Parts: sequence; structure tokens; C-alpha cells
Amino acid sequence: MTSPYAGPRHFSPGAGLPGAGLPGDRSARMAARRAFVDLKLTFLHALEGTPEIEWLCAQVRAAEEPVDLWLLRAPVFAALAGGGPEQRQRRQRLRRGLDSIFPDLEPASSFAAF
Repeated sequence: MTSPYAGPRHFSPGAGLPGAGLPGDRSARMAARRAFVDLKLTFLHALEGTPEIEWLCAQVRAAEEPVDLWLLRAPVFAALAGGGPEQRQRRQRLRRGLDSIFPDLEPASSFAAF
């Protein structure tokens, strides 16, 4: 007679069960999701109050993966163009947010940080 309860072997990472795995795997997925949501909010806060960009905000809201936001960075930076201090601060916050998820994607700078 088989037990109605699944044995521990059925919850190993190779068992093919979505969401099953080691606790560290779950923590890593949660941290990645949290970072993605933070970046999405950074994009939306940067665009807040910018005229005539509702379509861009809708694209940011519809993003499902970090790479979707990466692909939207150019139009967002274009919408934030300008020399005013507020636009500059918004661009800096957006760059910091992008660097938090995509740290190795910026070209190397000739400046050294000491």
C-alpha cells in the first residue's frame, strides 16, 4: 500500500516539481524578484511627472523580466533629457538602479576609484 504523502526524494531539485528545491534557491529567487520590483519602481519614479510619456510608463508596468527594463532604458533616458537638476538626479537614480541588477554591463571607465 502506498502512502498518500510524498517522500522527501520527491522534493529534490531534480524531481521536476516547480517551486521545489533547496531553501537557498527560494531565497535567491525572492531576492532577484525583490531587486526587479525595486528597479521597476525606480523606473516609474524617474518617469513620474514627465509629460506625454504614458505609453512608456505602460511599457515599464508591463515588464516581466529585468531584461525588459534594460531594453527600455534608452527611451527612458531620452524622456529624462535636459540639463535641469531634477532630470539629472532622476537619471543618476536610474543609473544606480540599473547598476544594481546589471553591474557588469557598463563599459570600463578610465577613472579609478580609490
